[in-house]
Amino acid sequence: MHQWKPKSVEVLFSHPLVELRRQQLIAAGEQRMALVLQMPDWVNVIAILPDDQVLFVRQWRYGLAQSTLEIPGGVVEPGEEELVGAQRELLEETGYRARTWKRLGEVHPNPAMQTNRTGTWVATDLERVGEAEGDGEEELELVLVPLKEVPRRIANGVITHSLVVAAFYLLNLNRAS
Repeated sequence: MHQWKPKSVEVLFSHPLVELRRQQLIAAGEQRMALVLQMPDWVNVIAILPDDQVLFVRQWRYGLAQSTLEIPGGVVEPGEEELVGAQRELLEETGYRARTWKRLGEVHPNPAMQTNRTGTWVATDLERVGEAEGDGEEELELVLVPLKEVPRRIANGVITHSLVVAAFYLLNLNRAS
C-alpha cells in the first residue's frame, strides 16, 4: 500500500469549523487528487444520572433539515484539552456538571476525507447547575432516556447519529471489560 504524500495543497474554502482543501498527492511515481476537510477534533459525552437516565439533547440539524436525538458534544476549541471541551459542552448543552469523568475511546468520523477525531467520555455524579444555553447557534431540548432503552432506540432508528451510536458501542465495550 502506498503512503500518499501531498505534493501541493490548495485551500478552496475556509471557515472556522472547516477548511476544504484540494490536494495533489504523490506516491511511487503516481499522482492522485483528493478533497480533504480539515476539521477540529470533536468530543461526545454520555452523561448518566444516578437513576440510569442518560442526558440527550434534541437539536435541529441543517444537513438533514430535521431534529435529531444526540448526546451532548461539539468542537474541541483550539488549545483546549479534550476533557475541558467535554466539560464545557455538557454544561452548555444541558446545564449539568459532572464530578466523575472517564474517557471511553475515540473514532474517526469519516477518514475518507476528514482529518479529525471524536473522543467519547462518560460523565457521572451529575449536578444540575443551570439551564442549557448552547453556544448561541443551537436550539436545544433536554431529553432523558433510560440507559436500557438506548439500544432499542438505535435499532428503531430514533437515534441515528453515527457518532452517538459509536459512543454507546464504546460504552458497552468498556462495561464488558
